[in-house]
Amino acid sequence: MLTLVTGATGEVGRRFVPRLLARAAGESARPGDQVRVLVRDEARADRLADLGAQVVVGDLRDAETLGKALAGADSVVNVAAAFRGVPDEEAWAVNRDAALELGHAAVVSGVRRFVQVSTNLVYGTGRGRPHTETDPTVPGGLLWGAYPESKAEAERGLLALEDLDVRVGRLAFVYGDGDAHLAQAMRWAGNWAATQRLQMVHHADVAQGLLRLLYASGADGRIYNIADDAPVMTVELHWLNGLDVPEELQGREDADPWLGIVSTERIRRELGFRPLYPSVWTARDAGVL
Repeated sequence: MLTLVTGATGEVGRRFVPRLLARAAGESARPGDQVRVLVRDEARADRLADLGAQVVVGDLRDAETLGKALAGADSVVNVAAAFRGVPDEEAWAVNRDAALELGHAAVVSGVRRFVQVSTNLVYGTGRGRPHTETDPTVPGGLLWGAYPESKAEAERGLLALEDLDVRVGRLAFVYGDGDAHLAQAMRWAGNWAATQRLQMVHHADVAQGLLRLLYASGADGRIYNIADDAPVMTVELHWLNGLDVPEELQGREDADPWLGIVSTERIRRELGFRPLYPSVWTARDAGVL
């Protein structure tokens, strides 16, 4: 199986692709397993090429590039995303429009399987319990904006495509393997209530979850939450980052205690997912932050 990965040099992609390549070359590999990456900057893909990835250079939003990248591909893992800090129009262009163009091009090219990487933020406001994959989007909440809204629309559009086996992985807050995301969380968490929680997932478990989605049979049209077992409080985020906890946080109210908290029961039951790092504390003790 030849798998095309987009967003291969981003924070998630550059940690996922080596694990995918290891799977393609390992004992559990299937005959003909190969990995191709689509990148805008060829130099940034040198390490992936050295590990055995085929490299196609171009923009995800260019039709000719998509044709080259998808030629002969059996599956796609769409990791590409425009995250926080970009203009809203760019978020919509990459997260929704480019994802849907990629999906349509995949159908034309005869791709059989499409894994869409999404976010647990698509749920919007909390439900008074962990979110499950059947919950509809309810816009709103502290972290709502163009990023989750565009991702939610991409999910709906891709899942509606005919003749394409689409699976969606909704990631919790991603950290680990030297990713600065954990420190960056303090941009927002510094103003949260002391007890507000953030559900997380280590890059190793992101890869585990996406690989399970990619290779599983009978998962077409399914959505899966990918997260660890132990959401952390704002107080703990301060500790993890070596920061003192400001006294004023203690008096702030957590208006939505279930915001972003998800159930992983489906991916456990159907795909056998078990977090390698059930909590960020486990990852810290293992030295993989």
